[in-house]
Amino acid sequence: MVSDLSLSSAIHDYLNYAAIEKGLSKNTISAYKLDLSKFAGYLETNEFGLEDVDLKLMEQFLGYLRGGSDLNSPNTESSNSRTIVTVRNLFKFIANEKKIVNPIKDFSPPKVPKRLPKALKVDEILKLIEAACVDKPELAKRNEALIEILYATGARISEVTELSLADIKELDNNLTIKLYGKGGKERVVPVGNFARLSLENYLTSSRSYLLKGKDNQKVFLNTRGAGLSRQSAWEIIQNAAVRAGIESDVSPHSLRHSFATHLLDGGADIRVVQELLGHSSVTTTQIYTLVTIDKLRESYASAHPRAI
Repeated sequence: MVSDLSLSSAIHDYLNYAAIEKGLSKNTISAYKLDLSKFAGYLETNEFGLEDVDLKLMEQFLGYLRGGSDLNSPNTESSNSRTIVTVRNLFKFIANEKKIVNPIKDFSPPKVPKRLPKALKVDEILKLIEAACVDKPELAKRNEALIEILYATGARISEVTELSLADIKELDNNLTIKLYGKGGKERVVPVGNFARLSLENYLTSSRSYLLKGKDNQKVFLNTRGAGLSRQSAWEIIQNAAVRAGIESDVSPHSLRHSFATHLLDGGADIRVVQELLGHSSVTTTQIYTLVTIDKLRESYASAHPRAI
């Protein structure tokens, strides 16, 4: 029984366990906290306690997530799936700690349809980089370097905003940067010449202006000399996309998708792309092969006289 345990203390203990013992990142912990706050709000609103949680209640909670009257708008199914997994992990933790049966261990999260990543075309990448330069000179150089590095390395936006000067290395005239991925996993990725020149241009001219005499080792800075936030980086890319006239949704992750897709289109080995992206399993990387196969189908259908 879990009736002697309050929900708030259970969530607190679980988040501490996830952060300290499992070593999960701050971003992951924040996502877990948000998911569990939804669950806690649902239980409180409906006057349920932990002892009331069973498979039927989880079905009702999933229905609430999909568009219950207390929500401003329905969540996406991928968001719902993640929330269910987080709640299930909470109860797994409680069951292990209290030596009791987990009442929802057999409850499965909704299956999320596999969606193909949206990759920009190469000419759209070039337009995006060009549009990033339409700003004050110091900011233009920073914005250009930011987009160049994201596209050149396939890094997650959080990996780039956390990038420090010490993570940039030059060996035999080749530039590499060290990235810290999910779970603190490190990887070293090469930087192409275009991105290298753009980064060097920013570091030697604009960064000192933005630094304003402060002691900050972050590579990308805002106008106050502090590290550039993920939200600010997202806005830089969004604004550049608008100026470039790119109608499709563009985000930092679009550049990561484009990096992987363009490498595979160019004949790169999938295992190499896996390492560059920092995927723990090649299965995750394989979704990008679906994009290239889709392009092959389109080319075949338009070019072969008996394809249609």
